[in-house]
Amino acid sequence: MPKHLNFWELSVKIVPFTPDYTEQVVDVILTIQNTEFDIPITRAQQPDLDNIPGYYQQNAGNFWVALDGEKVVGTISLLDISNGQGALRKMFVHRDYRGGERGVARQLLQTLLDWARTHNYGEIFLGTTDRFLAAHRFYEKSGFMEVTAEDLPPVFPKMAVDNKFYKFML
Repeated sequence: MPKHLNFWELSVKIVPFTPDYTEQVVDVILTIQNTEFDIPITRAQQPDLDNIPGYYQQNAGNFWVALDGEKVVGTISLLDISNGQGALRKMFVHRDYRGGERGVARQLLQTLLDWARTHNYGEIFLGTTDRFLAAHRFYEKSGFMEVTAEDLPPVFPKMAVDNKFYKFML
């Protein structure tokens, strides 16, 4: 085994979303939102979760899942908002797979950024809640710069819980 890879990185693979992962994706996301962070958001308030192909896998957008075997342990998506701009959405990693030594979040983000580069994106924006402190550190270490809501493109899909925003230049 090469020295730069560890067990976790070898056991988790990143693949494009297919509809057979829908219920696992919803479970991962809602558990993190509702149980871990006590954010009162429902599945009904996130209709994109019931139409991932129709919402995210359009134009130059995509949605990926991190799999440990057949178990979904993470998600990330890139919503094409036009003009070479994208919105990073639905980045969630199951609590047992978090942490730099595991590399799941890094693999998910790298997959998204590689896709964005090959599809001629120039900027990626994201919105998050001020409760996700570890996520803020991760985004900042990954090269995202904090911006104000006024700096977002007019077509950026802001969620009601979003109160902290970032931008990545490709």
